[in-house]
Amino acid sequence: MTRLLTGEEFLALFTAFKHTAYRLELRDRYNVPAEADRLAAYAAGDWGELERLNAIQRKPWMDLMRAAKAAGKRVERARVVTEPLTDYMRFTLRLTAGNIDAGEDIRFLPRDQTAGLGLPDVDAWLFDSRFIVVGRFNDADELEAWEHIDDPAAVVEHCAGRDAAWHHAIPYNEYARKWQGADRTTGA
Repeated sequence: MTRLLTGEEFLALFTAFKHTAYRLELRDRYNVPAEADRLAAYAAGDWGELERLNAIQRKPWMDLMRAAKAAGKRVERARVVTEPLTDYMRFTLRLTAGNIDAGEDIRFLPRDQTAGLGLPDVDAWLFDSRFIVVGRFNDADELEAWEHIDDPAAVVEHCAGRDAAWHHAIPYNEYARKWQGADRTTGA
């Protein structure tokens, strides 16, 4: 069955899942209007303002992640990235430490290392290996909808993709060290 989710239904999944929530991220840019002021602070190199805004704007998400971790649940992401990183992905890399501190396990997979892995071709969350929620984006990289899919073949494809991506992906701390000094992720 396939159906579109409201924003409230989507967020409720992060309290309802039992064991694991896993996301495959495939885009080099996400056009999120709520990030505009943080992106501007990043572009200006205003690290204090970036951290201040991030702490305020991402608090609800971070609270969800802390609650999931406290309940013994896992939230994982594999980010497929083009190298060299886009400005947006350097911005994301800089902010990922907060997600890690809140309990997420985020890993990076260089796009040129994905050939033959059989990864799905859509951004999606996989919940408890039971259903997926696919992000539908427009040509401007804006999220238009979250689509709930519980078709067994699609779920199996995403489970296999998760296993392949996770095996090859580089943990955040190791990946971030690779980029230190090469861009703005260090604040230098």
